[in-house]
Formats: sequence, structure tokens, C-alpha cells
Amino acid sequence: MSNDLVESVCSITTIDIDNKGSSVFADTGYDLANRAGMFLSQQINAVNFRLRQSLQGYTADWHVAGDPTLIIVLAGVLRIILRNGDQRNFAAGDMFIAKDRLMPGQRFDKTQHGHRAEVIGAKAFHAVHIKLGRLGEV
Repeated sequence: MSNDLVESVCSITTIDIDNKGSSVFADTGYDLANRAGMFLSQQINAVNFRLRQSLQGYTADWHVAGDPTLIIVLAGVLRIILRNGDQRNFAAGDMFIAKDRLMPGQRFDKTQHGHRAEVIGAKAFHAVHIKLGRLGEV
């Protein structure tokens, strides 16, 4: 039996926006309750899920996520790059929430908004995308 310390909060990297509408990395915390040794968050509703595969070398141009989506990485490595130069790599076992979006009245500007994604390394990227809600509902 493991004696690993279990945290009371699960923190998930999140791609969100700042007060100017620029994409930024943040963390979203979910409280975990001890249920007889199983630590669970409150129930989190979801709209749907999709399975994803992207080949080695895949790149996505600048875009915003729109609807908040939890991405659970099954295999491969996905690099997310923000306009400010920040970047993070997500590999098998990692998860993140993409929920950057346009502010009301904004039009997408390829020089200001969004993030890019690219599959790096020698393996294809496999993930599960779970849509957590629709824009404006969450």
C-alpha cells in the first residue's frame, strides 16, 4: 500500500484569457473530498466527448478554443504556444483545459488572439476531448 500524500485540490493547467482578451496559462483548482480513501471532486457536467489523433508533425494555426474543453493526453506530446511566447508541453497522462475565447464584440485577430498547437517528438498524438459546456454557459 502506498503512503503517497493525496492533495485536497486537483489543479489543472488552463488556457484562458486575461482582461485584454489575450490567451494566458492559468490553473483551475478542483477541491477533492475524501470518500473512504477515494479522493473525488464534485460532479462536473460535460456536453460530449471526442477522440483525437494527430500525426507526428501536425500543427494548428492561431485559434481560440471557444467552448471550454478538457483534453486528456493518452499518447504523444502536444506543445501549446501563446502569443506572449509562453509554451507548455503536454504528454501522456497530462490534462489541460482549453477555454480561451474572444471577448464580446471582438473579432479574431491573428496578431493578438489565441494559441497554436503542434505535435512534437516521434509519436502521433492521441487524446480525449471532453466539452465541459458551451460558450457563455460555463
